[in-house]
Amino acid sequence: MKQVIIASNNAHKVQEIETALDFEGWEFKTLRQAGLDSDPEEDADTFLGNARIKARAAHELSGSAVLADDSGLEVDALDGAPGVYSSRYAGEHGDDAANNAKLLRELANVPDEKRTARFVCTLVFIDEDGTELTARGTIEGKIGYEERGNEGFGYDPLFVPDEFGGELTLAQVSQAQKNSVSHRGNALRALRKNISETLK
Repeated sequence: MKQVIIASNNAHKVQEIETALDFEGWEFKTLRQAGLDSDPEEDADTFLGNARIKARAAHELSGSAVLADDSGLEVDALDGAPGVYSSRYAGEHGDDAANNAKLLRELANVPDEKRTARFVCTLVFIDEDGTELTARGTIEGKIGYEERGNEGFGYDPLFVPDEFGGELTLAQVSQAQKNSVSHRGNALRALRKNISETLK
């Protein structure tokens, strides 16, 4: 059995990764499940840099294969903000309501055609022997004018992807529908291909 430690304690993330990387004999564990306490400072200015910081810290602690991700929202009218600061855009880490409220304020006078945005996910996988593989996934869309839907988290209630007719937010579709088009889903599909070609 190959143990892969996910540099996160997010159960939803683990579920999505297990489904996408269902290689025979692979077992995924969160940091907590693996008995690890790893919380390095994510001070890089790119998603790839932050994912690499998390992956290398977990790999050094465990010696196991590890997988880390960093993701966020890039809004074109805000020159790519909130970017790597997506989870703490309004100041406090993980305050979805405050982050969404700030984003709506920042875009208050921005017309529909200029509200284009994308979610970005970068993955860094480090195998037991230190081999590093990376993958990137995006989903294009626009920022709506109000929060809609209860299914997602973060900026999902404001993000209207080009898929689903450009009518529904990511918080108005099922988790399965979201996974089929999401930035993390796209990054995981790219990583699966990379692992299959490089390591298997």
